[in-house]
Amino acid sequence: MERREEKEEEEEERRNAAHREEEEDEAAANSREDDDQDNSDDDDDDKDEADDQEERKKNDDDDEEEGEDKDEDTPSGKKKRANQKEDEKQQQKVTSCSDRKCVPGIIYLGHIPPRLCPKHLRTMLTPYGEVGRIFLQPEDGMVRRKKKKAGSRRCDFTEGWVEFRDKRVAKRVAASLHNTAMGTRKRQRFFYDLWCIKYLHRFQWTHLSERLAYEQMVLQQRLRTEVSQAKRETNFYLNNVDKSLHLDKQRKRKQKDGQQVQQKTWDFTQRQTEEEIQMKKLKKHKGSVSQKHLDKARLIQEKSQSNVSLLAKIFNSSQSQ
Repeated sequence: MERREEKEEEEEERRNAAHREEEEDEAAANSREDDDQDNSDDDDDDKDEADDQEERKKNDDDDEEEGEDKDEDTPSGKKKRANQKEDEKQQQKVTSCSDRKCVPGIIYLGHIPPRLCPKHLRTMLTPYGEVGRIFLQPEDGMVRRKKKKAGSRRCDFTEGWVEFRDKRVAKRVAASLHNTAMGTRKRQRFFYDLWCIKYLHRFQWTHLSERLAYEQMVLQQRLRTEVSQAKRETNFYLNNVDKSLHLDKQRKRKQKDGQQVQQKTWDFTQRQTEEEIQMKKLKKHKGSVSQKHLDKARLIQEKSQSNVSLLAKIFNSSQSQ
């Protein structure tokens, strides 16, 4: 009996839960229908407002066209039309320039005044056009060392390259600024310096980087050769020193043992006289010496002696005075 009652209670609970779910689904469906109706009403209101705005715009445009038609004959209307056409042309030019591919151009600066940095150069050239990369060649190492010894740690530059985004701007800058003053006012730092600019035709930034890399490579190669030559010289000197020490030790040992030590003597051969030279030549050609050749040799010897006597007289006279 108890089990039957429990089963009946469970069945009643299930029925009640199912009834509740059905009621909730009906309420949700009703709320959705109400929302859809509200949204449709809002859309209709928006459409009506958009139609009203379009009608107002059309009316305004018609009024403006009527006003323009009236002002066509007046000079103010003609001026407005001309200005509008010019604006349209300028916009077309700007769009065409933007569509074109801008080729960068590079200018060369042959003179860089002292205390001029890439930052200053960029600020001076940006008003003329968009500036890209800048490279300034620093001074030689020897010059910098001399300056450091003198007490100045400033690093100056000798030449430079500036890249503009558009090569037409670079050409214009090189043509207009060459041989003109760098500063616009007398109080400016670089007023008394002149621009030395040249446009580099068909020159790219890669060419500059390749050239700098080549110069660096040549410098390193030169340093390597100098270092190797210095090493060779030092090794040769050290080897000779070792040899001389070894020879000195051998000489000392021989002296201790009582052996004779042969000392090196430098043999000098005296230059042959003119007679001896002539005699050798004649011996090669003939077996006997002719009297003519002997006379020639004597005359040459007498002339040399006369010159010696003249020189002795000259020097003796100068000493006596």
